[in-house]
Amino acid sequence: MSIGAHKSGTTWLYQQLDAHPDFWMPPVKELHYFDQLSRVQHSAPPRFRDERDLHFFENLNALSAKTHVDLENYGLLFEPKASLLSGDISPNYSTLSSKLIRQIVGYFPHLKVIFLARDPVQRFWSHLSMEVYYRQIKPFDATNIDEVHRNLLRRGMHLRSYPSTVVARWKWYIHPDRFRVYFFDDLQRNPTELRRSILDFLGADPDKPIDELRANYNSWGGMEKLPLTSQVRSHLAHFFKKELKACAARLGGPAKAWPARYGF
Repeated sequence: MSIGAHKSGTTWLYQQLDAHPDFWMPPVKELHYFDQLSRVQHSAPPRFRDERDLHFFENLNALSAKTHVDLENYGLLFEPKASLLSGDISPNYSTLSSKLIRQIVGYFPHLKVIFLARDPVQRFWSHLSMEVYYRQIKPFDATNIDEVHRNLLRRGMHLRSYPSTVVARWKWYIHPDRFRVYFFDDLQRNPTELRRSILDFLGADPDKPIDELRANYNSWGGMEKLPLTSQVRSHLAHFFKKELKACAARLGGPAKAWPARYGF
């Protein structure tokens, strides 16, 4: 399961796993089962390569009609994978409650979880740009600090903007050997090595050839970000100052350099 809170990162991860011969990935990239019972409108139509995809999607629709989380039948969704590896990549799982996390980990004791962390300032701005680009929110003056701050305080945005808290909540319930934090910084700097590390953690063979066409497809490649002025950047940095330092201390790795980007 991937609980990374950034769309382009989880899109990349889905593409890499979907293209690997050790995996069979669901025909829907983000299931959103545990946060919205899969009652979401997907940005792309489901993939239908064979009967396994059709079987999965039909069962997912039936499952989403229920009024509660059904862990047994959620697990049965993945029967088409047979002996292959599979998973659920949904960024919003970073917002799940402690109670639900405990239930999931208790029911699936061998579950492996990945969190793809990103600098909170960059993550927020990229997410906000995506919402405007796809008209999920009304366009606004991105140079107006008051309007930007109003978006900072939205509950959905707030819940996904604190990586140190997300990691702490999940690590409380899952064995350390089954939880890994990776960084968007590494995806930008060395995606090949990041891919190898993730595949190795999940139990796949990093040296097996993959379908390059599927692995290189980038559905977010054409998205334009909102212009980020120095004044707005400074405001965001000060808003997230405490979190930037918490990430540096608790997550380590590339997060150690995040505060220095903003002079902290």
